[in-house]
Amino acid sequence: MSEGWSLEGSYFETCNCESACPCVFLSPPTEEDCTVLLAWHVDEGGFGDVALDGLNVALAVDSQGHMAKVPWKAALYLDERATEAQRQALTTIFAGQAGGHPARLAQHIGEVLGVAAVPIEYEAEGRSRSVRVGDVAEAAIHAIDGPEGDVTISGHPLCIAPGFPAVACRSDGMRYQDHGYDWELSDRTGFYSPFRYAAD
Repeated sequence: MSEGWSLEGSYFETCNCESACPCVFLSPPTEEDCTVLLAWHVDEGGFGDVALDGLNVALAVDSQGHMAKVPWKAALYLDERATEAQRQALTTIFAGQAGGHPARLAQHIGEVLGVAAVPIEYEAEGRSRSVRVGDVAEAAIHAIDGPEGDVTISGHPLCIAPGFPAVACRSDGMRYQDHGYDWELSDRTGFYSPFRYAAD
């Protein structure tokens, strides 16, 4: 990897597991498979001299079984507002080709279904998160109330944003229709947190 890079911002995910998703503890999903939609908003960052501030990325993942044992099928979506250089940078990072934590996540991917540039709207307001990915996906989650505020988990092995406690959530809804999939569900699990990725 010849380019230095770093990204920081916020991320969230929601899947078809009942709360709380056991996949993050390397246990089988509550359903026979796991279908998950992830979204990242980059507050600031860059790849070499390519600035990536303000851009969004989404990833749809299908794992037909135990997520730590069964290769994932995944589709990557990049912010339509990005320039060609920015799209290439984001693809390189999130496809795991630039090292860092995204490379460790990418080791689970067995098949890339596609990479597409689409309008992505990412919203973070209070204890809620939502995303709209072109015409193919949308999701919204809200934090679960605990006795002293947010319910969080830290240090879980299948972690999207290491170093930050993940806030446990329930989904208001999640829809994904692309690559032959048709997911539509609600009242399932979710997480959100800040993230910080960088080259190793």
